[in-house]
Amino acid sequence: MGFVLCHSACVGCGRVFAYNPLRVPSIRINGNSEPICRACVLYVNPLRIANGLEPIVPFRDAYDPIDEYELP
Repeated sequence: MGFVLCHSACVGCGRVFAYNPLRVPSIRINGNSEPICRACVLYVNPLRIANGLEPIVPFRDAYDPIDEYELP
């Protein structure tokens, strides 16, 4: 049995981070879902709330490894 973590740059800050590919929060840009890191979620949520939008609420395991058998 193995585990999977994806690594890519955050759409918000550009830093590379690890995440669960099925649970990470993402933002649609030009029709593509782009992952967003935990730090950017924490940064943007007060701005979203101030603008009347719902905050981004990541799954508890959004930044944890996933069992390889859970992948489609």
